Amino acid sequence: MHDTTGPLLLTGDSLTAADLAAVARHGRLVAIAPQARARLDAGRRVVEAVIARDEPVYGLTRGLGPQVGHTLSHDDMAAFSLRTLRGRAHAVGPRLPRDQVRAVMAVRLNGLLQGGAGITPVIAALLAEVLNRNLLPQLPSIGSIGASDLCVLAQLGLVLVGEGEIAVGDRVRPAAEALRGAGLEPATLGPKDGIALCSASSLSAGLGALALHDAGELWRLAQLAAAASLEAFRGNLTPHDPRATAARPAPGQPEASAHLLRILAGSALTDTAEARRLQDPLSLRTVGPLHGSLLAALRFLEPAVLAEVNGAGDNPLVVVEEERLISTANFQTTALALALETLGQALAHTAAGSVARCGKILAPALSGLPLGLSPRGPGNSGLTPILKIAQSLLQEIRHLAQPVPGDLRPPADGVEDELTTAPQAAKKLLEALWRVRLVLGIELTVAAQAMELREAKPAPTVAAALAALREIIAPLDEDRPFGAELERLDADLLENGALLTRAGVPPLPDHA
Repeated sequence: MHDTTGPLLLTGDSLTAADLAAVARHGRLVAIAPQARARLDAGRRVVEAVIARDEPVYGLTRGLGPQVGHTLSHDDMAAFSLRTLRGRAHAVGPRLPRDQVRAVMAVRLNGLLQGGAGITPVIAALLAEVLNRNLLPQLPSIGSIGASDLCVLAQLGLVLVGEGEIAVGDRVRPAAEALRGAGLEPATLGPKDGIALCSASSLSAGLGALALHDAGELWRLAQLAAAASLEAFRGNLTPHDPRATAARPAPGQPEASAHLLRILAGSALTDTAEARRLQDPLSLRTVGPLHGSLLAALRFLEPAVLAEVNGAGDNPLVVVEEERLISTANFQTTALALALETLGQALAHTAAGSVARCGKILAPALSGLPLGLSPRGPGNSGLTPILKIAQSLLQEIRHLAQPVPGDLRPPADGVEDELTTAPQAAKKLLEALWRVRLVLGIELTVAAQAMELREAKPAPTVAAALAALREIIAPLDEDRPFGAELERLDADLLENGALLTRAGVPPLPDHA
């Protein structure tokens, strides 16, 4: 385990989603491990040896794409590296936010440390310095088809040579000026350095890793919200009995139910006589299989993400041990795209369950509680209109969960005839995640009001969550607007995981 108080030691093969989130969002510094520096040096020596032998290698001694038959002269190889970046830096659209840019940089740096790119080592060191000095390359967000994020990463590469723009604090400056202002000299590219910088899937992998991290935290929040709803409704816990989950152990279900029972330890609901009904509505009764499927989707995504952030997606690839370069298909991100889309579908189901539980608690005929959970009685709306916000969010989540169409329009003279949708899937998954988090915040707010009206004495974990929530959202008395309070709840307690910490929600279950 890395020392979380010092720089994160990048080895090229041990970066986790949590590590990446710390670098991307909390400014953790990075350092290149000695063994990784050795691999960088070894990889570069192989590139230089292959040039000396004049071997035919794609993107090094020969051209790229449809120009693969063109032989590059020794004098032109370094200039060709710069042309490679300039000829692909065509991305457009809104600039990526700070955390996403930092994630992209960290993932590309980690990939270079495998040695398979054969990049000039000082360029990798410069990338680490740009990251550590909080310089922010301005990267447009649109331009990848999922077969390497070439057009976006080319703009990152150009920043390192002093072209393009970098944000320094709140000011966007020309890249060369920003680098020199930080005491850094722009890079001078050598042979293969251009393709080494842009031929990777760091955008897809970086955003996918952030989504993986956020979804793991959100799973715990969903469990907490469901536990609060069970307390509010006086739900029946028998569906989470280990005997029940063992009888049909769907992926993730036994672990989800066991985790939920840990959150509810000490609750009066552990005595089944306290349950309101013999059988609850499905949204309350099926939390185990529902959240189990989300856990299974997380486990499906994790290896696909880690293979990208800790792998060498380079083409061509330096094989240091054999002192040669070989062509690969390691830039293709089909597995990542499929796993991202699967998690998006699971999140939509999770959000739908949360909205449904809110509806059941707000229905007097089912919950036995006042209409709208208002203590003022008729003439007051109470919390009933908050369901409109939850439903609106759910509609957007369901829209974002729809797979990106994979229709094929082969570019590059027909060569690129198999594409993926990984970057688009990662971007819309991040968009869906914060919406799901807001839905769960609404569920917690509704459940808190219901528990207080019932004068419930919930499990200690749920009680701690309720106490933290009440520091931001006061109990409902007279009707009042809740939008700003929900946004503050998200900003102060949900987005940063503070509510999970304060409530003592157990961590994600270990893999079976």
